[in-house]
Amino acid sequence: MNIGLIGAGAIANFLLQELNEREQKGLSIQSIYVRDKEKYAVLTERFGVTLYTDLEAFLTSNIDLVVEAATIEAVQELVPAILERKPVVLISIGALADEQLLQQLNTLVIEHRHAIYLPSGAIGGLDLLQNAAALGTVTSVNLTTRKPASSLMDEVINEEKVIFEGTAREAIRKFPKNMNVSIVLALASLGFEETKVRLVADPHITQNIHQVEIAGDFGEAMFTIKNNPLPQNPKTSYLAAMSILGTLKRMHQPLIIGG
Repeated sequence: MNIGLIGAGAIANFLLQELNEREQKGLSIQSIYVRDKEKYAVLTERFGVTLYTDLEAFLTSNIDLVVEAATIEAVQELVPAILERKPVVLISIGALADEQLLQQLNTLVIEHRHAIYLPSGAIGGLDLLQNAAALGTVTSVNLTTRKPASSLMDEVINEEKVIFEGTAREAIRKFPKNMNVSIVLALASLGFEETKVRLVADPHITQNIHQVEIAGDFGEAMFTIKNNPLPQNPKTSYLAAMSILGTLKRMHQPLIIGG
């Protein structure tokens, strides 16, 4: 499968290293859509990819699927047009908190039969949550996220501080680069208003820590994920980058586990 990338940041570079340098069987990145070819010319030299600044030329290149690895704004601006032509792996999941955009993308998926794939990102347990929600019997989903204080605020603190408490929709609006986890949880279960989120700035930790609590007719579940940063970029979760690679590899496996 030939993959086209949108964006050339840390996650894009991780995928290029894993798919092109290490030659993962059946997967390769051929084309990358960027804003500035000169800025990212080194990617052509290192990985043999073609850079595009024109979306039409990018979409007509030799690609089977597009991986969005950019920003919420890129999703809003580019993904509707892409879905008319190609399936999409969406990384900036926070964009889907916009109900109007979500409805538009759902309509395009049905009309053009090109799927949107949402990697699990920095958490796990989504198969359990979706299974429990299948009959509409999940009663509560709560997320507590702890992050190093320096990544969330300029103020120097000595003790942990709750800097947000509210719904998933409010969380992504206030922290668009930090709360994609809340949106994927909401989409897998109770929705943006009923998924409750707490964000804690902690000066004593170096990892991002997500604790998810679920309750319903099935019983209760609680799981905690402690994420190490991506070695190439400490602002990016290693698990989030790995989840994209895992999503791509599972697309062509004969056995699908979970779901």
